[in-house]
Amino acid sequence: MLKSIYFMFFVCVFLFGMMACSTKPKDKFANLSSDEFEKLISEDSNVQRLDVRTVAEYSEGHIPGSININILDDRFSALADEILDKSRPVAVYCKSGRRSRNAARLLVKKGYTVFNLDKGILNWIDLGKDIEK
Repeated sequence: MLKSIYFMFFVCVFLFGMMACSTKPKDKFANLSSDEFEKLISEDSNVQRLDVRTVAEYSEGHIPGSININILDDRFSALADEILDKSRPVAVYCKSGRRSRNAARLLVKKGYTVFNLDKGILNWIDLGKDIEK
């Protein structure tokens, strides 16, 4: 009987430890759907629009009014500080949402308020939203 209690205790502690180790920290930026992202950038002219794709991808089409700083550029962090205003929110996007999430994490650490376009510009285009070339 005592062995069964110890065994159950061990199993509970083990499972609790596994759950505690598997939870990832919550991002400190908002992931927005294409509709939410569109509403944000259309209703607040103070929001900076940032495309973090390559120059080639950007030239194929981008959200109107956005600027381009390639997240894969070694100077991304420095360029962001030169170009962006920390007192204004940043709406960031990429092709599918992966690179922009990385950019958003980096920008949040640097003190920016960031909104990320979840699923990227591909979803934006699929929904028929405006782009410019």
